[in-house]
Amino acid sequence: MITKKILAAFLLLLPAMSLAEDGNKTVEADRNAITMLWWNVENLFDTIDDPTVSDEDFTPGGRLHWTPKKLLLKQTRIAYVMKAVKAHPDYGALPDILAFAEVENRRVFEASLNKITGGRYHALYHDSPDMRGIDIALAYDPRTIVPLTMKPYRVKLEGRPTRDILVASFSAGGHPFTLILNHWPSRAFDASWTEKKRIAAARVARAAVDSLLQIDPGTDIIVMGDFNDGPEDPSVRTVLRSTLNRKRALESRDGILYNCWDESLWPGSYAYRGRWSRIDQILVSRGLLESDGLRLIEPRAFSCFAFRPMFTKSGKRPWRTYEGSTYSGGYSDHLPLLLRLETR
Repeated sequence: MITKKILAAFLLLLPAMSLAEDGNKTVEADRNAITMLWWNVENLFDTIDDPTVSDEDFTPGGRLHWTPKKLLLKQTRIAYVMKAVKAHPDYGALPDILAFAEVENRRVFEASLNKITGGRYHALYHDSPDMRGIDIALAYDPRTIVPLTMKPYRVKLEGRPTRDILVASFSAGGHPFTLILNHWPSRAFDASWTEKKRIAAARVARAAVDSLLQIDPGTDIIVMGDFNDGPEDPSVRTVLRSTLNRKRALESRDGILYNCWDESLWPGSYAYRGRWSRIDQILVSRGLLESDGLRLIEPRAFSCFAFRPMFTKSGKRPWRTYEGSTYSGGYSDHLPLLLRLETR
């Protein structure tokens, strides 16, 4: 387990540099590189009651008193994080692809995209059957990314439905690649009791991976999402068939995915009751570890992105929008993940 001392050391490095406005402190965006961001943004709801989903808490008259002013602050904070990515010397540009979890609908997603200074994102959106009305939302920059296809895959569960898994194919610099986006069932009530639901989701995601690899064993696949399980849990390690060992993934000929958390000392993307976990993850196929076509940019292809204001005053966890039913006005209860690819 990563110690609190290591986390404290990371936090000391966070202020200011992420949002440096001085042009000498940033780099010109590498046109041969693309950056993609995954982020569970924590309940990005509009303020309008939709009678088809259970969103009444997120209305001005609802239990959480969710108002246009609070929504605007939420959108401003999201845009501020994108500005931080652009200003950071490792990136020098806005992400080329954004994938958010916990978005209510296309309307609030596109309105949030429009708050990002310099962004020209096009949205790809699919409404999942989740009863709360939260979906995975996807956007791309048409100046660098060409969309090809997108298809949802249903995770069949007993009882309440969950989010669909999205499979979206793109091209960058003439190189095709596929994203498989996930937001698996939560650990609500008890992790062991809900594990079978995440295993069911893992099987669907793995089937999508296998179908792509059957067509082309060297195809470039990025699997990302909020899995609500960690890299060593059975759903991710065994069912999704992944490893934190880069060499094993590179030498594998049976489709083992490489979990990019292997490259990071950051303790996790989410903290619960004082304990960090790596439930948000990015995994890649062997094709992205090889030298031909698309590949991970070395070093630091993967990162859990954060700067000091994204944490509570204590610095022990992300500053979320709500603490239970109490409004706190923060960014999200999760930290975003970034992945850089090279298109040479």
